[in-house]
Amino acid sequence: MTASQDYCRQIEALRPALLKYARLQLRNPAWAEDAVSDTLLAALEKPQAFAGQSQLKTWLIGILKHKLIDQIRRNSRELSTTTGTDDDADLDELLFASNGHWRETQHDWGNPEDALRQMDFMKVLEACVEKLPGQQGRLFMMREWLELDSDEICKELAITPTNLWVMLHRARLRLRDCLQAGWFSAASAGGAN
Repeated sequence: MTASQDYCRQIEALRPALLKYARLQLRNPAWAEDAVSDTLLAALEKPQAFAGQSQLKTWLIGILKHKLIDQIRRNSRELSTTTGTDDDADLDELLFASNGHWRETQHDWGNPEDALRQMDFMKVLEACVEKLPGQQGRLFMMREWLELDSDEICKELAITPTNLWVMLHRARLRLRDCLQAGWFSAASAGGAN
């Protein structure tokens, strides 16, 4: 097997992880697929751009982040140009019966207050991660958000597996304390009113 074929296989093996990441960011499977395809195409067109200074997955996620931003910009323009057309009447006819009720039973969208609380929780979590000292925040995000495996993280940061687990343990303890102070105590205080 040539180096080029091996490179192509490695990239293709990472496609599911990239797609998962893109879907989380875009919440639209078609847009996510487009962004991942653009990412893989960019990586395959210029394999010399991968200098090997990081893991291939890390490098591809870096490319994907730019493609996601491009996809968001592209689709926000498309959405803004399609509003206010005759298609709105067609859409109304498709979705609503003549009596004004939905043609099909709608899915339960959940409780908006719960969704707002979840968004607020994520803001507090992000603030807590930013407060982590040294490399702890970066390690935590690499492990839990980017889902990199331990070997990749150790190689990327030039640390031992033992050091990684100690730092992750400390990060989780600090996050627990921060969330306890910034979220759970506030939530229980708010619930008392």
